[in-house]
Amino acid sequence: MKDLLRLRTSLTEEIEKVLNDQIKMEAEASAMYLAMSAWCDRNGFDFSAGYFKKQSDEEREHMLRLFKYVSDMGGRAISPAITNTQIEYDTFKGVFEQALQQEIAVTQSFNRIADRCQKSKDYVTFSFIQWFLKEQIEEEYVARRALELFDVIGEEGTGLYEIDKRVPKITYEDTYED
Repeated sequence: MKDLLRLRTSLTEEIEKVLNDQIKMEAEASAMYLAMSAWCDRNGFDFSAGYFKKQSDEEREHMLRLFKYVSDMGGRAISPAITNTQIEYDTFKGVFEQALQQEIAVTQSFNRIADRCQKSKDYVTFSFIQWFLKEQIEEEYVARRALELFDVIGEEGTGLYEIDKRVPKITYEDTYED
């Protein structure tokens, strides 16, 4: 029966598993950003709270895009359970350090998926994840620029307020051709 079910999908078990792992990673990122939003809100960083809420929504959209793809390809998409989300941070800067670490980890994960797709000659999934790889350029750029504000502006006096004000305004101008 298992072989008959596998015929309904062009996804190999390995690719289906790594995509489900990525679904979980995106769900965890969404929960993490929502917790960061709440932390910023509790600590008076209103602009950053809004920024992280938006990031949480984006990560959930990424999760749903992956979930739909696995399902559409005849695979078994798994809705992940999310536990142990960090809700406290020592510093405002620490929130952004964690965000950058998360984005780098997501980029590395998508790179591993791309590698596995190529090795298994799953060019359909490889093509599908190109959108995510391109998205990670922007995600890392914005996280890196936000963190750099701490060095450029400094944390003394009104520095944290100025950083908070500027975070939502950071954008990435796509200079790469489609």
